[in-house]
Amino acid sequence: MSGTISAASVEETLKDFWATRPRRPHDGRKIAGVAAGIARRYQIDPVIVRVAFVAMALCNGAGVLIYLLGWLWLAQADDEVSAAESLIGRGRSSTPTALTVLLGIAVVPATGFFVDGGFTMVGGVLLSVGGLYLLHRNRGHLNRPEPTSVGMGFGDGVVGSGSGSGSVFGDGAVGAGTGMGFGEGGKVSGEEHATTPVKPPAWDPLGAAPFAWDLPEPAGAPEPLGATPAPVHVRRRSRAGLATFGVALVVLAGSLVSSAYSEWFDARHILGLLVAVLGAGMVLGAFRGGGRGLIWLVVPLSVVGVALTSIDFETDGERMGSVTTRPTAVDQVEDRYAVSVGEIELDLTGLPNTGSVTTDVRVDLGSAKVRVPADADVTVECRSDLGSVRCLDRESDGEGRHEELTDYGADGPGGLKIVLDVRSDVGEVEVRRG
Repeated sequence: MSGTISAASVEETLKDFWATRPRRPHDGRKIAGVAAGIARRYQIDPVIVRVAFVAMALCNGAGVLIYLLGWLWLAQADDEVSAAESLIGRGRSSTPTALTVLLGIAVVPATGFFVDGGFTMVGGVLLSVGGLYLLHRNRGHLNRPEPTSVGMGFGDGVVGSGSGSGSVFGDGAVGAGTGMGFGEGGKVSGEEHATTPVKPPAWDPLGAAPFAWDLPEPAGAPEPLGATPAPVHVRRRSRAGLATFGVALVVLAGSLVSSAYSEWFDARHILGLLVAVLGAGMVLGAFRGGGRGLIWLVVPLSVVGVALTSIDFETDGERMGSVTTRPTAVDQVEDRYAVSVGEIELDLTGLPNTGSVTTDVRVDLGSAKVRVPADADVTVECRSDLGSVRCLDRESDGEGRHEELTDYGADGPGGLKIVLDVRSDVGEVEVRRG
């Protein structure tokens, strides 16, 4: 085999995948058996396949689209054809027609996500297709479905109905069947002949039963003396993965340098560029025979990219890092403290017991912590789109956490007045008394 993959071999691999595509088993399934069928066909751990589907589902629903298509086009273990093929009259499927129609309708909005999902979902679909291609190319020879067997037999019996023609030699009737069966008594049906073992007749002086002929296979022609053996081509290991990783490092370094001159190169765009380079390397590696290890970089980067793009960050050029400050006078308190990625620790316990302070604390990704004096009158609003909130005596965790309250401290109303707006898009928000 040569070191390159031609277009013809890609086409042959795809045709072989379709002809021997996985079947959805009844046992070991969680939903429809798509992941279990793929794992059983290629003899891998089904947990790996399920994790891959979940990871691709985070790519704006790409995994959901692939799973729905698998549900429609992968037949169950005991069905003739898949649910979609049964709907167009290609054969029998146990999936109800109503469910097949509902699945087809569900694919429409999933495909709409593909159109509107941008690069993230396109990359997820390409990764899924590329992963299936590489899986079949390397493990397609395992657990291939057996072809349907056709047998012949002689004996007393009746051949039942089925597709094709059948005959019986002996005392019995000739009828329609899927083959010619020989047996002693009983009925051979169109579905039973492929699995029911047939034994030779007890008396066969002329050797009329072909399956009783146990002839040795003809030996191959011996190689002539002095013949030169066919050359063995050793497949060279592709360097597509290593080259792609090097290009990704160059892109990362260039993006970090450019971020000092252009606000466009923020965390989301840099991650997008890296995923684009790695995804292109995986597609190239699928044709050059390499780059499969890049998926362990693409998946976590895609998950982080989805998290960054799914949340409405309000980055107005804030810097990355940590801010720790402890003002001791009212005029030292800034109107706004903000970082894009990092943490802010604002300690207001050093302020005098008179006057008023109003400030905002904003963190896109990280933690925002504020300490206030024990006796100050505090009006505070704490918010975290995804994370935890500890707002004086109130605590909550999860998505969309929001707490708003006014607390006058242990001495009641009077003294220093503090108005706070503390937010973190993803991370921890904490306001406590010092």
